[in-house]
Amino acid sequence: MHTEVDVFPDLNAPTVVIMTEANGMAAEEVEQLVTFPVETAVNGATGVRRVRSSSTNGFSVVWVEFDWGTDIYLARQIVSEKLAVVSESLPVNVGKPTLGPQSSILGEMLIVGLTADSTSMLDLRTIADWTIRPRLLSTGGVAQVAVLGGDIKEYQIQLDPERMRHYGISMGEVMAVTQDMNLNANGGVLYEFGNEYIVRGVLSTSKTEQLGKAVVKTVNNFPVTLEDIADVTIGPKAPKLGTASERGKSAVLMTVTKQPATSTLELTDKLEASLKDLQKNLPPDVKVSTDIFRQSRFIESSIGNVKKSLFEGGIFVVIVLFLFLANVRTTLISLVTLPLSLLVSILTLHYMGLTINTMSLGGMAIAIGSLVDDAIVDVENVYKRLRENRLKAEAERLNTLEVVFNASKEVRMPILNSTLIIVVSFVPLFFLSGMEGRMLVPLGVAFIVALFASTIVALTLTPVLCSYLLGSNKTNKELKEAPVARWMKGIYEKALTWVLAHKRVTLGSTIGLFVVALGVFFTLGRSFLPSFNEGSFTINISSLPGISLEESNKMGHRAEELLMTIPEIQTVARKTGRAELDEHALGVNVSEIEAPFELKDRSRSELVADVREKLGTITGANIEIGQPISHRIDAMLSGTKANIAIKLFGDDLNKMFSLGNQIKGAISDIPGVADLNVEQQIERPQLKIQPKREMLAKFGITLPEFSEYMNVALAGKVISQVYEQGKSFDLIVKVKDDARDEMEKIRNLMVDTNDGRKVPLSYVAEVVSAMGPNTINRENVKRKIVISANVADRDLRSVVNDIQKRIDTSVQLPEGYHIEYGGQFESEQAASRTLALTSFISIVVIFLLLYNEFRSVKESGVILLNLPLALIGGVFALVITTGEVSIPAIIGFISLFGIATRNGMLLISHYNHLQQVEGLNVYDSVIQGSLDRLNPILMTALSSALALIPLALAGDLPGNEIQSPMAKVILGGLLTSTFLNGFIVPIVYLMMHRKKAQESL
Repeated sequence: MHTEVDVFPDLNAPTVVIMTEANGMAAEEVEQLVTFPVETAVNGATGVRRVRSSSTNGFSVVWVEFDWGTDIYLARQIVSEKLAVVSESLPVNVGKPTLGPQSSILGEMLIVGLTADSTSMLDLRTIADWTIRPRLLSTGGVAQVAVLGGDIKEYQIQLDPERMRHYGISMGEVMAVTQDMNLNANGGVLYEFGNEYIVRGVLSTSKTEQLGKAVVKTVNNFPVTLEDIADVTIGPKAPKLGTASERGKSAVLMTVTKQPATSTLELTDKLEASLKDLQKNLPPDVKVSTDIFRQSRFIESSIGNVKKSLFEGGIFVVIVLFLFLANVRTTLISLVTLPLSLLVSILTLHYMGLTINTMSLGGMAIAIGSLVDDAIVDVENVYKRLRENRLKAEAERLNTLEVVFNASKEVRMPILNSTLIIVVSFVPLFFLSGMEGRMLVPLGVAFIVALFASTIVALTLTPVLCSYLLGSNKTNKELKEAPVARWMKGIYEKALTWVLAHKRVTLGSTIGLFVVALGVFFTLGRSFLPSFNEGSFTINISSLPGISLEESNKMGHRAEELLMTIPEIQTVARKTGRAELDEHALGVNVSEIEAPFELKDRSRSELVADVREKLGTITGANIEIGQPISHRIDAMLSGTKANIAIKLFGDDLNKMFSLGNQIKGAISDIPGVADLNVEQQIERPQLKIQPKREMLAKFGITLPEFSEYMNVALAGKVISQVYEQGKSFDLIVKVKDDARDEMEKIRNLMVDTNDGRKVPLSYVAEVVSAMGPNTINRENVKRKIVISANVADRDLRSVVNDIQKRIDTSVQLPEGYHIEYGGQFESEQAASRTLALTSFISIVVIFLLLYNEFRSVKESGVILLNLPLALIGGVFALVITTGEVSIPAIIGFISLFGIATRNGMLLISHYNHLQQVEGLNVYDSVIQGSLDRLNPILMTALSSALALIPLALAGDLPGNEIQSPMAKVILGGLLTSTFLNGFIVPIVYLMMHRKKAQESL
């Protein structure tokens, strides 16, 4: 059996990414001609939840998000069908819309860095593209390998306008002879001498001097070849879309994305092995590093921490059992349930197709204390009844089997009902939808399955083991009560007698405590999920659009140097711009830095503050600090890689940008707001070439000819491929760089007329400097600009409330513009509403289960008193620790209600048993029953509580962040509910049966 291990359950909302390259088009043309038709086609498709898009220069990305639970293959099929129709209507010079690889949001699992001392960046990129990438892609489970950095190799025919004019050669003539010039010809088959020969015309070559020998035209009986009018060279592809570096040194970075439902740990090992193998054949100066970003590191430390908490919790349980039972055999019988229940839980997860992750292990860690509870109650009752049986006269003694049977039967229904109640209290988890549901349901599954398994063991195996291990005469002599238990009973008896004599004081002070706790609860902050500690930063640095790649690279390099001065940061790698066909469509003005760190003497928040302070010294840069996984979860929830996304929708980009800055100004002084950014959707410089149509007509130049001239002379046109030892490179025709590197030189480029003359471009077209949008982002077919912010040192909910109030009062939106808020708090609101409703229903179901057991509304009500008692401790636990209520904390409260009612049930069912079977009066049955049940109640509460201490204390370690608030709430609640349960339930029970109690006194 092999179960996959991962950091979180599969959180991916089914998303299909459509990418379209539109070479040379400006952002507004891409939006109009490519993005809009694609969006319109997919918008009405079945199950589509949201359509987002980004149109930037020469590239369109559309994200089609489907409803949770949609089969990803079906989603891709639907999108493919829609694209088949729309592809035909796109302009000719636009690439074919391509579906992004099928990977999950948390699929980016490894970044491989290549650096070299003497190997050129061109050769390094070629090694990455043609040696390493195919090998990594061939590994089962890899969805995509995106390569960024270095120089892409291409063969270039760089035309010299002066030499072309000298020989009288037009651009059209060059294009006619170069188109497909490097393809082999097929000469059919020759049959001769009984043999069959394949006839091949081998035209293709990879030698630049041979390519230069191609004849273009004969002038005065003199053949003019390509090398006469152009330089045929090998050079880097231009313009560069992005660059990369590692530790401040130019590098090639390869981002490996895995397919959904693939084990990250296994795949990382396979990739490591492949890279080690490849390293042998690489040039000696090429270094391959895999420590930039590795998801497996976070998984290993997270799973390791949760396992440690499980193990430590188990040790606490053993100590509690031994202290209270002081008997090796009873401790052993109780402990048998632990390994059995956990094993059943792991098997169930495996057969349900779920992974082993921090959430499912966390469910087991939270359950570990409760798993022995049923067995404790059973063993303790059997142990007590055997002890009582031994004290009877010889003639009255029952045989051991009978005693074990009766003792087990006595607690059978309370055990079963208390398990059902805890299960019911966990059911609200299963009503959560979206990402929070995906995340927390495995925790509920693991908890419930383990609990059911422990109950079955307690009802079947435990009595059998008791009869074998506790039944012999030898053990009968050892049946003494533990010293701790005797001592506790003595103290408790005195305290209970005093409390029963001072009912009003006790009840009044408890009610006071509850009112205070309730008041405090509503002042606590609110957040969605606690922040993770992933041991790595993802830092976004953006400057104004229109900045050159070279300048942006300098800014990124400065940031790397600053980060390397921080002692905790282990290494730094940077991507500036984007890779080809990469859905992370960053402009050249944006850099993304990965910086793994290891905490030493400072806390994480101090480290983040230091990073913010250092990077804040870079002028003209916007800084956003996140973490790899949290950053991607934010992107999935709101489409923005920050905790809070204020989305402003409208039509005019300039107006939207100024409104965005107005919003930024209004909210910048709100406490807790950090990394406040307005999306840089501002205009950037453009060079517009507009034809003078009358002049074109005069010189007989058609519009398609003019368009072709522009494409070839300025952008360059791929005309063929060059094949070189199994690798293929583009062969491109363009005008020499130094003939078009200034606006004036472009104006003076010579255009061919119909009669063979050449005229300057400025004769037939206007060349003007202008401004145009850099990137146009849209959501649900409306342009949007995002004002994003992270939250520091304050809870998410109150920051959002302050932002909403401030915007409502101080920002006036024109007609046709509106604001939407997105981010984690949306999920928090939805989840809180769902949990509030389902929790109410589960409390009603718990009441019905109690009524079914006791057939008394009053007695069922008394047991439900444990809920407010548990709330007191849970609230104070939060006040002392985090000071905020997150979704895991709310789930802690819900599960606490189930665990807390168990103790009340044990007490009241025993009071009734003593009155009905053993004939005691009400007052005596309350005193006797409370003392009898003190042991099992303390043991179950302590084992549940102490098992959670490791999780509660180590809340800032990777992997424990989500379970920790739950553990804190349950721990605090168990302490107060157990303590108060021992006094409040007896008081209220006596008050209910006042008449009977007075008679018995």
